[in-house]
Amino acid sequence: MGLIEKILGKKNYPSDISHFNLLNDNGEGFFTLGDKLFKSDVIRACIRPKARAIGKLTAKHIRENIKECKVNPDPWILSVLEEPNQFMTGQMLQEKLAIQLELNNNAFAYIKRNEYGYPSEIFPIPCTKIEVLENKQGVIFLKFTFKTGRVITLPYDDIIHLRQDFNDHDLFGDPPYDALLPLLDLVDTIDDTVVQKTNGNHLIKWLLNFKEVLDQSEMEKNATEFVNNYMKITGAGVKVGISEPSYELEQVKSDSYVPESQRSFDAIRRIYNFFNTNEKIVQGSYNENEWNTYYESVIDPLAIQMSNEFTRKIFSSRERSNGNRIIFETSNLQFASIATKLSLSVMVDRGSLTPNEWRSILAFGPIMRGNTPIRSTALVPIDEKEKDREWELEREREKKREEEIKKCIEEVKEKEKEKEKKPDEK
Repeated sequence: MGLIEKILGKKNYPSDISHFNLLNDNGEGFFTLGDKLFKSDVIRACIRPKARAIGKLTAKHIRENIKECKVNPDPWILSVLEEPNQFMTGQMLQEKLAIQLELNNNAFAYIKRNEYGYPSEIFPIPCTKIEVLENKQGVIFLKFTFKTGRVITLPYDDIIHLRQDFNDHDLFGDPPYDALLPLLDLVDTIDDTVVQKTNGNHLIKWLLNFKEVLDQSEMEKNATEFVNNYMKITGAGVKVGISEPSYELEQVKSDSYVPESQRSFDAIRRIYNFFNTNEKIVQGSYNENEWNTYYESVIDPLAIQMSNEFTRKIFSSRERSNGNRIIFETSNLQFASIATKLSLSVMVDRGSLTPNEWRSILAFGPIMRGNTPIRSTALVPIDEKEKDREWELEREREKKREEEIKKCIEEVKEKEKEKEKKPDEK
């Protein structure tokens, strides 16, 4: 069984499907050229930090409604998120989708469901061509063509579709090739020129000006002898040249021109700007504020899109209305300074962070009972403080009343004693 058979299983989609007419479509489908871009070291350097950051996102199933608020309540959903298929983990799936998205501005993954309609596996779909189709019932399909020529047709409702630069096309993000290919050609041209100038072994270095007319074979013989005697390194020590009266030796000066490095830097900087990155992010020399800026502008928007798309395709509308959703979260505080991490201890005292969540930020392992939120006794909700104050006031009033009653009783007893003494005096 091949991978396509494993993805499709026993499904046999109807053959009565035809091309779906979009508002903005040339009728030829959508083509990908990500392989050409991925061959560039500059492109790989740009997309690698983003792909790794997306791979570090933790996928969670949240169920939140008026009755409950649970994290990963269904084990089968957690299993699909952590191990989407037998070939990769959730981290690798997220990285692959991020790379495909950066290279083509579109990324696809197929949700395979079991006989009960629940997701059982998720497969990424790296293809070379996509066509939009429709059957007689109005169901939309995507027809994927791979490098090998194999073709599969899958319903769009079961496809996780990530996209960016979503402008001209009705369904797909605009490809980045028109903007990137001229810049890559410029960088490649400059690199090729530098290589050619550096590797100058094929250039003519010496001219033998013969004083008499010789046939071609004699000139070639003298040139070969000159090279063998004086141009090759044989390890024989210092060589002494012999004056040859039959020709004059002339050295040819080679052109050492190398293209301006600033042109290459400008082209690379423009590529960095296209991918919303910079040299510090690429080289990993950023500080806390620089990473937070990159995270907020690049990673967080994609995390939100992934959360919405996974939720929309994994759960039905009824399940979503019941509070089920998929989120992708991470802590960009992993790159914060130690002072910032330590200052988060106040969040633990207030119950906003569990001890284990705080320890994970500090790169420490979990502890027993560390997943239970704790709260300082001095920090309680305002409504509870008001209740406590009302209770204290009530207790004070009751105590005052008791004291007054006790005082009154004592006064009555004193009066009775005085009355008892008066008859005795008489």
